[in-house]
Amino acid sequence: MHKTQAESLEFLQSFIPKLEKNPPGREVVLCVPFTSLGIMTKNLATSLVKLGAQNIHWEDKGAYTGEIAGSMLTEIGINYVIVGHSERREYFGDTDETVNLRLLAAQRHSLTPILCVGETKSQRAAQETEKVIINQIKKGMVDVDQHNLVIAYEPIWAIGTGETCEATEANRVIGVIREQLENKDIPIQYGGSVKPDNIDEIMAQSEIDGVLVGGASLDPVGFARIVNYQ
Repeated sequence: MHKTQAESLEFLQSFIPKLEKNPPGREVVLCVPFTSLGIMTKNLATSLVKLGAQNIHWEDKGAYTGEIAGSMLTEIGINYVIVGHSERREYFGDTDETVNLRLLAAQRHSLTPILCVGETKSQRAAQETEKVIINQIKKGMVDVDQHNLVIAYEPIWAIGTGETCEATEANRVIGVIREQLENKDIPIQYGGSVKPDNIDEIMAQSEIDGVLVGGASLDPVGFARIVNYQ
């Protein structure tokens, strides 16, 4: 929950020029608050940067005050939507079952959902990481089309804490996630205190296809360094 429309435009003016040397085939997606989606769509029309929303409701319309339907996103040219982010699970009651409904709704509207999974610090300490994540995958992905999906492994204990999961450990867990999938080519990202000074090591890992960036994405210069990783 950052940046007004004016601040979002200011961000783009600084960020976009820094992508000129970005390697071909590398996809950049900005998942911004609902209020900024419209104005950013207009200002990214000629850019390779795509837009994503931060949530979607599972119904197409109805008495769901404060929610956003898939058709409201596709109407303004949105391509992606984050589903099941740890903050939605922790603060707003999302469960594996509602995450599944949101995934299905996104795909019904031809949006590509970014499914977030990950364990808490207590779950990791109890050596339940694999069990928790496999359970999230199995319950969350019922009837989901695995050919229109991105998965993000975000260990909750590493989000916004400055405590980063070791790149090799993130790689191992993402390998475990991939083993649960019918489509082994689903892009799987790592998210959790990704910064300009650790992005190269993270992206050097064999199983990690990309990153889901939180706080570090708010600075256009630092985020451009992440996007232009070596």
